[in-house]
Amino acid sequence: MLHTHKNITLHTDKYQINMMYAHWANGTHNNKAVFEAYIRKLPFGNGFAVFAGLHRIVEYINDLCFDDEAIDYLRQQEENYAPEFLEELRKFRFTGDLYAVEEGTLIFPQEPLIRVESRIFEAQLVETAILNFMNFQTLIATKASRIRHVAPEDHLLEFGTRRAQEGDAAIWGSRAAYIAGFNATSNMLAGMLFGIPTSGTHAHSWVQSHESEEEAFMRYAKVLPDQVTLLVDTYDTIKSGVPNAIRIAQYLKEQGKKLNAIRLDSGDLAYLSKAARSMLDEAGFPEVKIVASNDLDEHIIFNLKAQGARIDVWGVGTQLITAADQPSLGGVYKMVAREQDGKIVPTIKISGNPEKVSAPGGKMPYRLMNKNTGKAEADYIALVSETDVASGARLKLFDPVQPYLNKYIDHYEAIPLMKTIFEDGEQVYELPTLDQIRAHHEDQKQQFRLEYLRKLNPEAHPVHLSLKAWTLKMKLLKKYKN
Repeated sequence: MLHTHKNITLHTDKYQINMMYAHWANGTHNNKAVFEAYIRKLPFGNGFAVFAGLHRIVEYINDLCFDDEAIDYLRQQEENYAPEFLEELRKFRFTGDLYAVEEGTLIFPQEPLIRVESRIFEAQLVETAILNFMNFQTLIATKASRIRHVAPEDHLLEFGTRRAQEGDAAIWGSRAAYIAGFNATSNMLAGMLFGIPTSGTHAHSWVQSHESEEEAFMRYAKVLPDQVTLLVDTYDTIKSGVPNAIRIAQYLKEQGKKLNAIRLDSGDLAYLSKAARSMLDEAGFPEVKIVASNDLDEHIIFNLKAQGARIDVWGVGTQLITAADQPSLGGVYKMVAREQDGKIVPTIKISGNPEKVSAPGGKMPYRLMNKNTGKAEADYIALVSETDVASGARLKLFDPVQPYLNKYIDHYEAIPLMKTIFEDGEQVYELPTLDQIRAHHEDQKQQFRLEYLRKLNPEAHPVHLSLKAWTLKMKLLKKYKN
């Protein structure tokens, strides 16, 4: 783990511990419960989100234990937890089942992404960390996928470490960006831990620390002749930066080497990139790439491309790693069933806000693939006890808010989106490699028409409740309202 304190079992909210204590005191801590995590709405006005964070959730679940330091800290709390409760925590381990969507999967609002079936004692504890890891990494992966969409053929570099909200955000944000199609990161620790390719140039301070810009470029090129990218805007991009870079390119050519790229980090990137491209081409160096940075995001990149900018590589930092235009995702974790008199019964949360009314019962999301087009027709949320969708039976698809809007589908393949990750507390899912996750994400995008993937005003992918799941929801709504 990347924390200064390796054991992060207490990476939870205090009310979780208090509820665990209350369950223990009332003798209900071993009762079974089912919780589901999902998002209520899509970030950035996007047409989809990209699920990420499972790798860290798996590590967290495997490492759960209350060590002496955690127990001593809980003993100091004002709640005066009973010594017997603290002893119960010493024996704690996750013994339940956990199901989750695979990382890199395209996901949509209201569909279960993680389902936890365990003692309520365990399910309550893990809520905070699961949401923390899922929400942040899914948010960054979605932002990265948007950037990749507007620059599908270009090289994308994640440059956000120094602006990230602390170290863990930088590390796991780098990983999330790589999942969604970025090519490399500037963060060396992320590179070492996850095998992400690393990339870097030099700073303005390198140029400032020499008597002249040309001297700075020459010394850098002599030391790193196989990886030369020169930052050309310390003084004047067109009058000195690019001409000096061209002189270094000529020197490297004489040595049997080549200048990889120049980097623009300020000014009018559209104008400067076009001017620099002309200068490089006229000097006989059309192979030298142009890298751009400076608070870029998908909107700026989209507009620069519309202006004919000649940029090959994009270094994206602050706007990506902080998800600056929407810095939180808002995923939730809700109880959908609980043990009562030895049976698991569905439960519902009712709210004055329709989008906050939960769908009761443990559920499985499916992606319905049209066999004629090979594209996703809809996502379909069924109770885990239902079997008709898996058998390919004719289904009625209707809008849960406006059920009179409906149609039937029968020529489809139903792909279950959740995998079994833990069974009886044991990990049964083999975590894929990052490259496998990246490939899975690319395959996912091929399942959808471009109208669902576009940056601006995307078409809304339909997500349907099964008739049985919808009927159960209506039944419990009526019961508790009465």
